[in-house]
Amino acid sequence: MSLPLALILEDDPKLAELYETVLKQCQYETIVIESGREAQTRLETLSPVLILLDIHLPYVSGMDLLKQIQADKRFKQTTIVVMTADLYTAKDLEGHVQYVLLKTHGISALRNIATRAHTDQ
Repeated sequence: MSLPLALILEDDPKLAELYETVLKQCQYETIVIESGREAQTRLETLSPVLILLDIHLPYVSGMDLLKQIQADKRFKQTTIVVMTADLYTAKDLEGHVQYVLLKTHGISALRNIATRAHTDQ
């Protein structure tokens, strides 16, 4: 049996590695994508159970990607976790996405969300 797929859309290599470690501990296969443009291309063919989405990505913003993901019926059952370091952005996004985590405080919360998304499938 294959592991569920988690996409990590994060341009900071150290944070991406940290998120990847957490998700692998939660029994996910992971793919790290560092730019919004690459994410758009890869999302055409991938079916992730979980998407970690940095709001500030190069080339195509995380906000634009979020709109595209939410409009695509293929991702209706996908758990989306928006990651941001900006408290004001986090507050603005509440109610518009399933989860918003501040990058500075989100690792234990990410572990809980990832475990929940894995068991819901």
